[in-house]
Amino acid sequence: MSPDDDAALARAAALLREADGLLIGAGAGIGVDSGLPDFRGDHGFWRAYPPLAAAGIRFVEIANPHSFDALPELAWGFYGHRLALYRSTVPHAGFAILRDIGARLPHGAFVFTSNVDGQFQRAGFDPERIVECHGSIHHLQCTGPCGGGIRPADAVDPIVDPATCLMAPPLPRCPHCGRLARPNILMFGDGRWLDDRTAHQYKRLERWRRQVRRLVVVELGAGTDVPSVRRLCEGQRAPLVRINPREPDVAAGTGVGVALGALAALQTLRALLD
Repeated sequence: MSPDDDAALARAAALLREADGLLIGAGAGIGVDSGLPDFRGDHGFWRAYPPLAAAGIRFVEIANPHSFDALPELAWGFYGHRLALYRSTVPHAGFAILRDIGARLPHGAFVFTSNVDGQFQRAGFDPERIVECHGSIHHLQCTGPCGGGIRPADAVDPIVDPATCLMAPPLPRCPHCGRLARPNILMFGDGRWLDDRTAHQYKRLERWRRQVRRLVVVELGAGTDVPSVRRLCEGQRAPLVRINPREPDVAAGTGVGVALGALAALQTLRALLD
């Protein structure tokens, strides 16, 4: 750890001691210490799918609602693999540290994440205090959509051939109309995503945010390729602690940047607070 990171984390600890609420902004980078691949377009995450890479199928082509029309077994192979992966992943200790820091504050913590993996829920965070701005792989909707709404994906038990990335039948179906179902995730070029569940999450965040007077934002592993988390965190008009090993810079006078991974930074931050 560099002297600059030491100083930044000391400043972050000082900010948190004065805070009455914590907003946690999280991108894919927070999951790296849990063994999850980072999201880097056609790189990083894509290395987990060699059959798709070998076939020249780009990430934006499979992470797309039209893939369920043209290649349903392959689309569900991609998302079914991810669903199984996220179900089996144990959140790293940094999640518990964040939960503990939030519990010390009068208004607690709220999570805003672009991740669809459900790791914050698995780590014990209150589901009523999480915004999943791109939806959740643990919920389904109709590919139509037909108006049947959103439901949990608990009954989906994906069996995916690693050699072909094809999911074995039966593929999930909409119980309302019988069409193919898909994850309730905002995909590329997606005009079919049902955002009702996420819209309710945003409303809960807005109500919580109105209560907080001394907010501190801790952003972890959120990149600039898909800047949803960065934009929300930067728009809070509150001190920002940006933890990111590749892109830690913050605008002058707005907070501190820490060029470390999430777990290492949070372990040091907890020691400073204790």
